[in-house]
Amino acid sequence: MNDHRPGAAPAIGRLSADGLLLDAEPRLAELNRRAGGAPGQPVAVPQIAALVRLVQRLGIALTRPIVAADGEDDIALTVRAEPDELGIRLEVSGWQAGAPWEAEPAHRREADFLRSDADWLWTTDAALHLTHVSDHAAARLGFDPQAVLGQPITRLFALNDDGDGGFPILSALAAQAWFDGQEAAIRGTAHRVRLSAVPRADANGQFAGFDGAARDLSPGDVPAQPDEVASDLPDGFSRRIGRALRDPLGRIIANADSMSAQADGPLRDDYVAYAADIASAGRHLLGLVDDLEDLSAIERADFAVAVEDLDLADVARRAAGLLAVRAAQGDVRIERPSFDEAMPASGEFRRVLQILVNLIGNAVRYSPPGGTVWILLERDGDDACVIVGDQGKGIAPADQERIFAKFGRVDPTEAGGSGLGLYIARRLARAMRGDILVDSAPGQGARFVLMLPGRFAPD
Repeated sequence: MNDHRPGAAPAIGRLSADGLLLDAEPRLAELNRRAGGAPGQPVAVPQIAALVRLVQRLGIALTRPIVAADGEDDIALTVRAEPDELGIRLEVSGWQAGAPWEAEPAHRREADFLRSDADWLWTTDAALHLTHVSDHAAARLGFDPQAVLGQPITRLFALNDDGDGGFPILSALAAQAWFDGQEAAIRGTAHRVRLSAVPRADANGQFAGFDGAARDLSPGDVPAQPDEVASDLPDGFSRRIGRALRDPLGRIIANADSMSAQADGPLRDDYVAYAADIASAGRHLLGLVDDLEDLSAIERADFAVAVEDLDLADVARRAAGLLAVRAAQGDVRIERPSFDEAMPASGEFRRVLQILVNLIGNAVRYSPPGGTVWILLERDGDDACVIVGDQGKGIAPADQERIFAKFGRVDPTEAGGSGLGLYIARRLARAMRGDILVDSAPGQGARFVLMLPGRFAPD
């Protein structure tokens, strides 16, 4: 009988970027050795290896309960895999011999019913990022499954309302419940599907995403549509999505932050980490809600911005201040305009602030530890300009227009946002009679230039 004492401290392991085990604490190292592995080789425990591959592909931290065979024993573990500067960090806790018996959860039975009537399957994480899509469906329907993994579900599906202005998937997300009858189109194709899903829970009973099924709709199932090109987001979408998600997400984030801060008393370290994950996922989803609301607004035919006098230097300083904590956490320094600098321009204050928060936030995200983000002011003829430069990996010329496309991302597997930020930012800049330009090369960082109409005093 192997030693599986529950309650012991988590065992830590580290893997290289290509998935080779660099080192592991004794308990994890011994489990890996008994499974046939060794340092310098891939992890030999199949369930852990599968989680590592998923984290490599998506570029985000994931926590999964697993049951692994260890000799004659079954051992229940909770495994957290997180990308870091060396590759991937593993944290393995639980170590309970024999998986405890429990009745078959209702959601698993519901998932089985969904699968029995499905043409193909999909799953998401708690932030509605796709983590699995059936390969045979991708081949038949003409989309790349690797390109959509890690992306928001709306990157694959263009959702339709239910005829009364509602979206079954959004109502289910707010209630963390099952849904059925969500109709959608596969983006970039002529195929339409009906989606159903049941919620999935993690080891702590927290919402972890959806197990979903898709049923292909025949042409006869789809009402005839006029020849006009429909908008991706129906009228009123932003109002409905905000009403459905903002309050529940706010409560989730607040409660998770309270747990992470241990405001009501000490918690085990792994529970603190889980709470931080929940809060992070909630903020990510709330950011997606913001992006979708903005997308719905800017693509309306009657969208307009206010025109007012503003000081670009002041707006840049405010945007940098909003990102100071995030920059400090990443060991990135922001050099903002001094308080005696000014750059008069015309535009809508809150929209210009939104653009600069996006540009500076991207620069912080892609800057290496110890790096610097520069914010410079410049005139270009009659235009006022803010230049945001970073020391990141840069952007190849062939990708520099793609990053401004809707849902455009250079590397879909890289951790990041929804792929809407730069698309929205440029649309807003152009609505204010300005533009956003980029100057970059691989290995040389990137410089984004926000241009707005200037209002210059005589020299």
